Amino acid sequence: MQRLLSTYSFISRKLTRELLGQIANSSFEELEIFCSRSHFDYANKSEVQEIGRALADNRLKLASLHAPTSRDLSATREGGQPLSICEVERVRRIEAMDELKRALDVAEEIPFSRMIFHMGGPRETSDPRKRDAAFSSLEHLILHARHRGVTICVENTTSEMGAPSYLRSFVDETRLAGLRFNFDIGHAHLADGAEKNRIADSFEPLRELVVGIHVHDNHGEKDEHLPPYEGSIDWAAAVKLLKTAPEANLPLTLELKEKNGPDAPGTPEQLVAARKSMDRLEQEWE
Repeated sequence: MQRLLSTYSFISRKLTRELLGQIANSSFEELEIFCSRSHFDYANKSEVQEIGRALADNRLKLASLHAPTSRDLSATREGGQPLSICEVERVRRIEAMDELKRALDVAEEIPFSRMIFHMGGPRETSDPRKRDAAFSSLEHLILHARHRGVTICVENTTSEMGAPSYLRSFVDETRLAGLRFNFDIGHAHLADGAEKNRIADSFEPLRELVVGIHVHDNHGEKDEHLPPYEGSIDWAAAVKLLKTAPEANLPLTLELKEKNGPDAPGTPEQLVAARKSMDRLEQEWE
């Protein structure tokens, strides 16, 4: 089982050599970096090069980037002006694509294989104009990514345009060559329908094109990004289901909510808890 850690767990902090060293000391060997300029300024070449050196020095591999969701220097992903491939207005769509290309260009300094995209914002409603905009954006971005050795992976979310059935029909109808899916198991657990069927029903439309998994838990009501086994997901059933994907040795990326505030555990303690949750999942996987 490939076990990765997403830096979403530290999204309000600057990604530093020290933090990468702490991650390396907690048994994670591969990372997904979340692209927020206040966390990781993907457009700053010197900063990208320094992170590349720090990764190499700590024997960490960059497996994937999560595409930026905001166009501002915001401290959190929820803040700032949304950045979306579904922008109907052409000027704003081009601005969004230019920003996303800057993130993809990180691969010129630090090679990575996948970039994770959302189909619009968390409450994106289905709209033919947005669908056409997404097609136009992805057509350009897939080509840009291919030249850098990167596969674009769209993730299922809780919005109408992020629903697994919508995503699969989008790929089938547009025939965008090279587009793949990142299956977010926590988001799937929040889908409509009986709780026990949500993950299986969400996975089925995406199964053939899934090349990565986001791992986190919740209680079936809100997007809590808890460690596995701290919510209500049936992980034994989930593991059995995920193993049916055609892609062998799927990378599983732990994407946990950040803990901060005066009562929050320190970084070493948070990383120990993250490692233990993945240890347990790995035992389930075997």
